[in-house]
Amino acid sequence: MAPAVTTLAADAPALSAANTGFMLICSALVMLMTPALAFFYGGMVRVKSTLNMLMMSFISLGIVTVLWVLYGFGLAFGTDIGSVIGWSPDYLGLSGIGVTELWDGYTIPVYVFAVFQLMFAVLTPALISGALADRVKFTAWALFVALWATVVYFPVAHWVWGAGGWLFEMGVIDFAGGTAVHINAGAAALGVILVIGKRVGFKKDPMRPHSLPLVMLGAGLLWFGWFGFNAGSWLGNDDGVGAVMFVNTQVATAAAMLAWLTYEKLRHGAFTTLGAASGAVAGLVAITPAGGSCSPLGAIAIGAVAGLVCAMAVGLKYKLGYDDSLDVIGVHLVGGVIGSLLVGFFATGGVQSDAKGLFYGGGLEQLGKQAIGVVAVLAYSLIVSAVLALIIDRTMGMRVSEDDEVSGIDQVEHAETAYDFSGAGGGTVPRTTATATAAPAPAVTQNKKVDA
Repeated sequence: MAPAVTTLAADAPALSAANTGFMLICSALVMLMTPALAFFYGGMVRVKSTLNMLMMSFISLGIVTVLWVLYGFGLAFGTDIGSVIGWSPDYLGLSGIGVTELWDGYTIPVYVFAVFQLMFAVLTPALISGALADRVKFTAWALFVALWATVVYFPVAHWVWGAGGWLFEMGVIDFAGGTAVHINAGAAALGVILVIGKRVGFKKDPMRPHSLPLVMLGAGLLWFGWFGFNAGSWLGNDDGVGAVMFVNTQVATAAAMLAWLTYEKLRHGAFTTLGAASGAVAGLVAITPAGGSCSPLGAIAIGAVAGLVCAMAVGLKYKLGYDDSLDVIGVHLVGGVIGSLLVGFFATGGVQSDAKGLFYGGGLEQLGKQAIGVVAVLAYSLIVSAVLALIIDRTMGMRVSEDDEVSGIDQVEHAETAYDFSGAGGGTVPRTTATATAAPAPAVTQNKKVDA
């Protein structure tokens, strides 16, 4: 993620219509990722939880958008305070920003940068929801999203991407969100599920995806939107870095999908659609922090490692006993850690910065920086998220009742069901109409020939 930088007046860039248009398109692509995630998660749950899963993503679009405008952008990207948080009065309500005012050092307006970053802020808490499927009150989830965005996401975004943020100043490389988005969300998911516990019937009842076509649709839309997520994070198109990131996004995702499917075939004897979708997402996650610093060959290696390790990691929940419903920890936390650490091996020093990884003569210095970023974000998000969940659980209650969970959270929380199997409103022709309009059937006598 390109940070704000200070430039001299003589070097100040002019607004670029091309870069501005490009970034608005990228912002729209990132916005699409939240509904895509809703499809991806919605297909993976049982029928009785489909709408709740969709709504857990969609509500983030509402809550985080409002908070971002009110104060979130200022906390994440305002003037640095102590290397841990930002603040600028002009960003309060986005009210003090000029229409053509440029983001420092770049050729796009502040408004464009703000809306691009907004879409990241919306997506990140939505990622957490997959770990909590089937069992969380919708009001409690909405409150958690508001609190988590405020005390976890906004500060961490400043650490990683904000000018003056301590991880940014240290030189931790996170091109588009390996730490700030994926490790952050994955660690939060672990913290919350340790508080709220397992689903009724975990490890006893089959909890298979109810619609694999929806899963594949969601994965495909995520893959599509991710090009805006990754390539747009360079905030322009002038030097080719965004183009490298675009290529690496495609390459790593393909390699991860193939690696996951290979492991699945060897381990379980089949190539599954769920494995293909999950492998693709694992590759997207892993290349997010690393794709601006590696070559396409490095991207293949990063994707392959992520696909293999994440495929192995999703089974840990059964061995260790934590109920990560839709493998947020196995894919996003593990994939984010892999991608962030592998920067320390595969950074070429010739793309987004001159920092080199171990395989390119850079020694262990960059790997050490990456490890500090991983540990810091993981620990902070895990602890604070668990505390937030505990507070909500002890006050208003985080989970629905066992009876409501068993009967179906969609009907209890939303008074709707995803599919109507009764036939009402399904386009069937009423019997009276069919009788009145149908042609009369010819007379047929069993076992007798009827003469004309």
